[in-house]
Formats: sequence, C-alpha cells, structure tokens
Amino acid sequence: MSSAGDGVSSAGDGVSSAGHLLEVKTLGAGYGIVEVLFGVDLVVDQGEVVVVLGANGAGKTTTLRAISGMIAATGQVTFLGESVLGRRPDQLVKRGMAHVPQGRGTVTSLTVEENLRIGAFVRSDEQIESDIEQWFEAFPRLGERRDQLAGSMSGGEQQMLAIARALMSRPKLLLLDEPSLGLAPLVTHEVFDRLREISTSTGTAVLLVEQNANLALDFAARAYVLEAGRIVLSGNAADLQGDAAIQKAYLGV
Repeated sequence: MSSAGDGVSSAGDGVSSAGHLLEVKTLGAGYGIVEVLFGVDLVVDQGEVVVVLGANGAGKTTTLRAISGMIAATGQVTFLGESVLGRRPDQLVKRGMAHVPQGRGTVTSLTVEENLRIGAFVRSDEQIESDIEQWFEAFPRLGERRDQLAGSMSGGEQQMLAIARALMSRPKLLLLDEPSLGLAPLVTHEVFDRLREISTSTGTAVLLVEQNANLALDFAARAYVLEAGRIVLSGNAADLQGDAAIQKAYLGV
C-alpha cells in the first residue's frame, strides 16, 4: 500500500510496521456465518487523518467495529505497538482509542454536560472540568445547551456531542463512522471544519469512514478504498480526489 505522498496504488503492496500508531493486517470479520471483511490491511500514523471509502455494503462500518473491539475479528490489530485484537472497547478507550459509531450513540436521557462526563470515565486527573469547557468552546452550540437533554437536540448537535464526548477520553486515535449521515450540507461542513481544527490543534489521529467522498478526501491526508470487503486502492487523498476515473469506478461520483 502507498504511504502519504506516494500517489495511488492498488492493493497488495507491503507496509512497514515501523512507527505506525495503528496497523491492521489481514483483518477478517463478519456477522454470524456472513463474512464481510477479507484480509483488510491499513495503517494510521501519529496525528494523521485517514479515510476509508467505498459503496454501501463494502465493509467500512465493519472495519471500524472490528478495530475497536465491537465485533469479533481475525488477523492482526496493533495499536501503539501492542496487539489489541480481541480487547473490549472499554479497554481500548483506556489505551487511547475512541470510537464514534454510526448513529452517534449519545445517551439521550442525559444532558449534554452529563454526556461529556461519561466520555471521561477512564480518567481520574484534575483537567476534566477544563476539558469540558474546552469542548464547549470548540462546539459553541453544545455550550449553549449544556443543561439540555441530548435527545432533544438536532442531529447535527448530537453528532457534535458524540465527537466531543469521545474526545473527553483524550484519545490518540479517533474512529469516526459516517459523521455526515443524515445531516444537512451546511451542518456537515460545520462538523468537518471543527474536526479539522481539533485534529490540527490536538494532534489526534483520525480514521474516518464516510460516504461523502469529496468532503472526506478534502479532509484526509490518505485514503483507502474498500470493495466487497477488500482494499482495492490506497493512496494520497489529493490524488484520489483528482482522478475522475477512480471516482467513477469505485466511489460513484
């Protein structure tokens, strides 16, 4: 597979394990007797933004679920130099990996602030209060609604809350599954603007699954394209974005 700056390559090239924050090799996963992933390989480096693209049913969400321990998987998942395949999601959060699943997953019966406090469940330091205020500043709508029940907010506001809640664990890697799903275009751009600012300011690496290919490629440094549970292309996001034939063949745009 290619690394940043190497252009676009087909699947099958070797990947060095040196220095990667996350390294996934020959990942397989599915649901019951239905296999979805067939030997997925990918890497994410420190502070890097990487996107996984593909059509509906390609296996994008399953990839994130397998990496984050939500479903059983085979192969290798190495995070911060340690094998983490088979670890529970809460163990991975403590290790520094946070997952914002598709559908956001906010606790709708709790307030905005209470949701943020849940996000800090792995911490016992004295900076929790200051971090809550930090994310209220980064997402002003959340600050305005800190005492409001999460379930009464709009979809865009709940997406912002889900991201802020995940960031309360101070992750080294943030997994994001379809953050634009169900959002109006203006709200989607606002969410991605905040994500870009956060990734730049905190150095948090991001592994993103997203249907909006052009928006995701504009946000990411590198990209992988999944087709029927296999990586078929990888490369520099700008190169993929600029190749009309690739976009038509694999991304439907």
